[in-house]
Amino acid sequence: MIGIIIELIISWILLKFGAKKDLSVLGFKPSQRRLIHWCIGFLLAAAVCSLYHIMTTAFIGNSWILNKQLTFSAVLISLWWVVKSVLFEELLFRGALLYLAIEKWGAVKACILSAICFGIYHWFSYNAFGNPFQMGIIFVMTGIFGWMLAVSFAKTRSIYFPIALHLGWNLVNIIVFSNGPLGRQLFMKANESHLEGIPSLLVFLFQIFALPLLVYSYFKLKK
Repeated sequence: MIGIIIELIISWILLKFGAKKDLSVLGFKPSQRRLIHWCIGFLLAAAVCSLYHIMTTAFIGNSWILNKQLTFSAVLISLWWVVKSVLFEELLFRGALLYLAIEKWGAVKACILSAICFGIYHWFSYNAFGNPFQMGIIFVMTGIFGWMLAVSFAKTRSIYFPIALHLGWNLVNIIVFSNGPLGRQLFMKANESHLEGIPSLLVFLFQIFALPLLVYSYFKLKK
């Protein structure tokens, strides 16, 4: 939480002296439009992530089972960890720096730069250095995801949509389907069986492209 407060202070300083603006340009103030965006983003991400994890077990002799040892207090602790991590990353990559980059270089270049930085950042968070193949996969996956989040900020001029997308995905991915640094959470795979061959590739591609394509389609329809 201290890190998020520090980010807000630094963001205010950057906006104040870099563009003579305040934090309001990040779209913090609630409005009906922004709340609708938040709901759409969260539900889209949660639905696509859920479908992805269901697909990883639907075509093989595997299933998801409830973790009966998980306590309510443990869920709250995990939820708080996810919320903090999402807010930290969004303020860092879709906050003041992205706003200033858009003002200086335009939305397209700024969003690409944000996506590249987001991909590189996850080399550190996933501790992937030393494995070029893993680094490449992580960069593509998180870079595309970061591009989607950056475009969401640029299109809506608010941090609500990218936060909702990011939170919806991470919450379902990490807490619901136990796919993350927090270990076993709400549901666990019944056994070690996993997809192979073409089905594995197709599900992998779905994981990378489904949500960004839906978000892109949403903005095209609105336009």
